[in-house]
Amino acid sequence: MRTRQLGPLNVSEIGFGTMSFAATYGEAPSQEEAIRVIRGAYDLGVTFFDTAEAYGPWTNEVLVGEALAPMRDKVIVATKFGFDIDPVTGERGAGLNSRPEHIVRVVDAMLQRLNMDHIDLLYQHRVDPAVPIEEVAGTVKTLIEAGKVAHFGMSEASAATIRRAHAVLPVAAIQSEYSLWTREPEAEVLPLCAELGIGFVPWSPLGAGFLTGTITAKTEMAATDFRSWSPRFSAEAREANQGVVDLLRDMAAQKGATPAQVALAWLLARKPFIVPIFGTRKLARVEENLGAADVALGSADIAAIEAGFAKLDVQGARLPEAVLKMSYL
Repeated sequence: MRTRQLGPLNVSEIGFGTMSFAATYGEAPSQEEAIRVIRGAYDLGVTFFDTAEAYGPWTNEVLVGEALAPMRDKVIVATKFGFDIDPVTGERGAGLNSRPEHIVRVVDAMLQRLNMDHIDLLYQHRVDPAVPIEEVAGTVKTLIEAGKVAHFGMSEASAATIRRAHAVLPVAAIQSEYSLWTREPEAEVLPLCAELGIGFVPWSPLGAGFLTGTITAKTEMAATDFRSWSPRFSAEAREANQGVVDLLRDMAAQKGATPAQVALAWLLARKPFIVPIFGTRKLARVEENLGAADVALGSADIAAIEAGFAKLDVQGARLPEAVLKMSYL
């Protein structure tokens, strides 16, 4: 697999997000199966893996640490802090917490769970309005100086906040939701990344599975699946948004590819500093998604996709209102 520069980091041009192994989409597979898939992704060329303390909480970092232990020096591992998680019970509250003392404590805990001596890329999971971003960046800077963290990233942050943080400590990467049907980063964040040399990591590049074409209005979802309470995954929204999938299917037919591969190839074609991270529990899907790297979308193809998308009106907010309020602060 080819590599890309994600800010100062050289990584596989497509990464693997491991959140789906934390029961986010319903009952998770066994530890053994999850490890098999993660290591299988590495064998297929992935060198960039994403986790977070909030996934589980905590269990996902333990899983990733165990899965990647044999190839630790050959991969880049990213994790995230920022939610208010009880340090004893592991219960996640509704709020955020990026107080300096909290960041220092959770990073030490992350290193233990991951069984690593440093974190390659440490993201602030969501901007905490109660803590100046300069204090957050300054705290991470001390962790970098201590050798516990290599690089600093931010997730779902506004351009103005990113710029303020970058003035204190260079931001290596920004992670925000971005896909054919979620376009918010295009207005301000992507231009800022280009200006400052920051990498951009789209999460949910396949629209939480919808853009693969495997989900319809009749698809049943478990109550524990986060999509069951996402506005964009109501039956009505899924029915209304089938046009986005049809658009991807049409291009996929022309390219001898799948809708998922076209959706990922579209992101790769947007900017050279974009490294999407997909998530799946199945090794066959990993192999399919990585095939996007071989799908060439020329300027005429991109123009055709954009022209088709301009005729569509995506229905449903990408996240519940309470969660959206934590984004782009």
